[in-house]
Amino acid sequence: MMGESSGLIIGISIGVVIGVFLAISALFCFRCHRRRSQIGNSSSRRAATIPIRANGANSCTILSDSTIGPDSPVKSGRNGMSVWLEGFRRSNIVSVSGILEYSYKDLQKATCNFTTLIGQGASGLVYKAQMSTGETLAVKVLATDSKKGEKEFQTEVMLLGRLHHRNLVNLVGYCAEKGQHILVYVYMSEGSLASHLYSEEHESLSWNLRVYIALDVARGLEYLHDGAVPSVIHRDIKSFNILLDHSMRARVTDFGLSREEMVDKHAANVRGTFGYLDPEYISTRTFTKKSDVYSFGVLLFELIAGRNPLQGLMEHVELAAMSTEEKVGWEEIADSRLDGKFDVQELNEVAALAYKCVDRVPKKRPSMRDIVQVLTRILKTRHIKRHQKSPSAATTDEVPVDLEQGETKIPITVHQRDESMDSAADSIC
Repeated sequence: MMGESSGLIIGISIGVVIGVFLAISALFCFRCHRRRSQIGNSSSRRAATIPIRANGANSCTILSDSTIGPDSPVKSGRNGMSVWLEGFRRSNIVSVSGILEYSYKDLQKATCNFTTLIGQGASGLVYKAQMSTGETLAVKVLATDSKKGEKEFQTEVMLLGRLHHRNLVNLVGYCAEKGQHILVYVYMSEGSLASHLYSEEHESLSWNLRVYIALDVARGLEYLHDGAVPSVIHRDIKSFNILLDHSMRARVTDFGLSREEMVDKHAANVRGTFGYLDPEYISTRTFTKKSDVYSFGVLLFELIAGRNPLQGLMEHVELAAMSTEEKVGWEEIADSRLDGKFDVQELNEVAALAYKCVDRVPKKRPSMRDIVQVLTRILKTRHIKRHQKSPSAATTDEVPVDLEQGETKIPITVHQRDESMDSAADSIC
């Protein structure tokens, strides 16, 4: 009897201990859940008030010039930075602040069932979209036949969610439905720089305009290198990835290969476009800001010579370099479509800068900030010369331009920009 009583007491004691333990565990779980909810709410409030981007000295802070109307057929993204979990499913996406989620149905309707094709690149097809709000946007449908396309999609959304500059193409939304990865951008009505350099459908770009385009691209890269926090290395600068808006302002696009500088700079496989790749990157598999500088130097020579790397551009440059002396002699590689209409001294200065950018030793290449300063000085010198020759050259249709910011105050046509820019910036000199 005593044994049965002792067993009963022990059993009750063990039950009480287990019950207390379960009660304490339940209370602990409840408090943890409540604390996480409070932290999440606090983070959302901070995300709404604290900027998610930072700009360095001399970098532009202008935000996207695109607007989304109140009736825009999009789903607003959640506040906070993107979080990408295993696999890329819609349920796993926490949108970047400011990036909107479009429905596949709305994009399908806006592109007439994806029939309004305006461009085709290695990563997918681009369509013109006329939204019900009246906006005109560019819709890029990425290739879905490999994990590479999925990774580049993630990269673009994450990076462009926090990068805002007048010389970067603005990403305004995305769609991840029906197995598709779709990016929605501001529409760039004048297409790519490559199309203007090589297509017979476009009038040849004037030399004056080419220098302004070079400065636009340089400012975009300067922002990525020195204004974005953390810094971003583009890794695929080429004429096809430079788009032009209605006023022929250039913007850098296609950030699928871009990487933040803080991540591992060593690449298992060389990625990029043949002819624009830094030889140092090819040999060491390590990319740096100076890799972008090299690609920009190739782009500068492309603007000068009207020839792309696949047409032997750099071989042409090296042959010319053998007969040049510092800043003299580069005019022999000038694009024949320019028909000799360029300032020889100016062309030689731009070419000398480009040659420094493609130096085989990365440390000898200038920074993008240095490049912006040189191109700005070249353009200021142009305006001073023109003003000295003809102080009354200003005309009624000239458009004032701030060289420090690269901003045209009102829209201008393709044919007007180089003329108006050349003759209306005297106030800064």
